[in-house]
Amino acid sequence: MAKTMLAAQYSKYHGGPSALEYVEVPVPTPKEGDILVKVEASSVNIVDWRIQDGLLKHILPRKFPHIPGTDISGEVVSVGPGVVGFTPGDKIISWIDLLRGGGFAEFALAPVTSTVKRPPTITAVEAASLPVAAMTALQCAINLVGLKLDGSGPKLNILITAASGGVGIFWTQIAKMAGCFVTATCGVRNMELIRSLGADEILDYKTPDGARYRSPTGKKYDVVVHLAPYQPLEAFKAQLTKQGKVIDMTPTLKTVLRNWYNKITLSKQSFLPFVLDAGNTTFLQMVTDLVEEGKLKVIVDSTFPLTKARDAWARSIEGHSTGKIVLVM
Repeated sequence: MAKTMLAAQYSKYHGGPSALEYVEVPVPTPKEGDILVKVEASSVNIVDWRIQDGLLKHILPRKFPHIPGTDISGEVVSVGPGVVGFTPGDKIISWIDLLRGGGFAEFALAPVTSTVKRPPTITAVEAASLPVAAMTALQCAINLVGLKLDGSGPKLNILITAASGGVGIFWTQIAKMAGCFVTATCGVRNMELIRSLGADEILDYKTPDGARYRSPTGKKYDVVVHLAPYQPLEAFKAQLTKQGKVIDMTPTLKTVLRNWYNKITLSKQSFLPFVLDAGNTTFLQMVTDLVEEGKLKVIVDSTFPLTKARDAWARSIEGHSTGKIVLVM
């Protein structure tokens, strides 16, 4: 087995795509609880470049140089002490925590606590598209909104903004699985796709009604799943039910402060931040099962070789991808 590997890394905050460097580094050695994986695919998430841009800088500072990438699929090469249930040759899907990263490389260490086996019916690219995006959508839908995938939960009117992005595509399908009425915003070129995934009505975000999030049928929203750049609660108030909630899926400090303010003032409408808790395999296994069963579709915007990681990074920053952006090793 090779002793070194190709990786894409950055050595300081900021700098965008051009700050990614292609380097030869030692293949990591698995420690207790680690699985050494020969990476086949790794997806790009918004949080990857937001961290490079300084997100969490004062809470969870980076150790440089840093190899980004949290969502991987590949083949088990070896396992560290204490790892059971996985053997060399197994195909896996894994989420690596944000501090550790390492997915933009030919080999990576996957924690056994957030790794599941990949069914043969799911491709490496599809598998790498699942961890952050699909888990975020499913965990938010179940834990924060209270939806039930068998349709036995609340039948809500839900607005999903930026529905054609990586998380939005999964959220749209999950909301429909749960029996909700879905209004989605996206660009004109993605309307047919989002309609095919189950959206009941679609708003072109560039139109006046789209900019105001106004339902074509006059519905008020019980829940707004906001996946676009930050908007204050006031941007949605007129379209919410009296006890409606806005969930900011890419929260900032503004989101947290507004959430506190609403609690202090006893506001019936709420503005909630959502942060993924991926500390175990529960939701990763659930989304894997849904894809295997044909109940959840994976939409891939584009694939890039590892040597074009800068282009993939730039594509994500542009903010106009339809589905997931994936590096293929």
